[in-house]
Amino acid sequence: MKLFRWAVIVVLAFLLGILFVQYLSVHPLQMSLYLVTTCVVLFGLILVLVFGFKRLSLFMAIGLSLVLFIAGHLTMTRIILNRPDPRPVPELTRSPDDMGLGHTAVVYFTHGEPETYNPIGWINQFNEFDEQNIDFIPMIARPFFFNALRNKYLEVGKSDHRMMHGQMIKALEDTYRSEGDETTKFYISFLDDNPRPDAAAIQALNEGASRIIVSEVFLTISNHTAEGEDQIKELEIEERFNIPVEFTGPLYDSDLLKSMFVERANAHIGDTPKDKVGILLVGHGQPDEWDVEWPTETEHEISFRMDVIEFLIADGYDPDNISLAWMEFKEPKPAEIIEVLLKNGIEKLIFFSAAISADAIHSQYDIPDLVYEADFPEGFPVINLGAWNNDPIVISAIKEKIDAIK
Repeated sequence: MKLFRWAVIVVLAFLLGILFVQYLSVHPLQMSLYLVTTCVVLFGLILVLVFGFKRLSLFMAIGLSLVLFIAGHLTMTRIILNRPDPRPVPELTRSPDDMGLGHTAVVYFTHGEPETYNPIGWINQFNEFDEQNIDFIPMIARPFFFNALRNKYLEVGKSDHRMMHGQMIKALEDTYRSEGDETTKFYISFLDDNPRPDAAAIQALNEGASRIIVSEVFLTISNHTAEGEDQIKELEIEERFNIPVEFTGPLYDSDLLKSMFVERANAHIGDTPKDKVGILLVGHGQPDEWDVEWPTETEHEISFRMDVIEFLIADGYDPDNISLAWMEFKEPKPAEIIEVLLKNGIEKLIFFSAAISADAIHSQYDIPDLVYEADFPEGFPVINLGAWNNDPIVISAIKEKIDAIK
């Protein structure tokens, strides 16, 4: 009988760890099921501990339960992190001696974010950093990270990232068509959504492309751009099909994109004098440890925003009322800078999610949430100009990069 009680403790505590991780990480539609199941198992474990053990054996049973709970927690966490990427990659049906139909394919490649909660992008990111021995969130804490991500989705409803990039690639294609280009084909692809960049490149090949240009709709050169480039390069398109594959590079050096911030600010300041408008350019940020592996991420974010500040100053904005902040990992945060701008006597604040290509959880939730931590006077006008989105100047900046190698 005593052995049976210990066996029950082992099973229930280990199962509790597994169910708790599931509750923290599953899709919102499954949350209730796992919450109820987790509570039932927890209640059963408590009953066995209270009525099955006394004195010293009770403390030993509690200690064993904690150890087994952690073991179950880590086991389920590893199972989740080992999930294969479910995004399909089509079969490459084109033969190497097929010269194609003579047209250019533009693979529009950007970060991507699922409309509703799906942790696969972060699962891939965790695994990549583990392979590179880059420290980022201990294994035991990663389910809590997934839970925080899920809570953000529940707060905003859905991410508009995919929808907005769909509008952007359509606007890009329409621009080419209006200029008489009827042959270039466009294929959207995402690092963290479907389709993947290699899947888009395969589709382009199967449809007869004789040249591929990868339009990298990112701000910086980083592990994100490198991962997409690697996926495409692994197809060995140039070697197997003698078809050129060219990459535009991201947009950190685009003066057109920098000018968009000025145009958009001017369109939203209303009657407020430019020297009374505060402008905050919020960057994404990455851990200092990542800067060792990918220093261009931070370098490009800083240099790009500093150039935008120069554009704004040249247009008449007060340099004392324009500043940079970071969303995460780096300082200063938005609220700290806003307090300074308010002391400068600004009468209106405009802020941008300066490094985000299209509406996403970062621009829809994270950055606004940080901005509104500032102690604004009642009724103070704050204007969120968000991510780049489907602005005509943004589309022109993307096209300019393509045309430079087209």
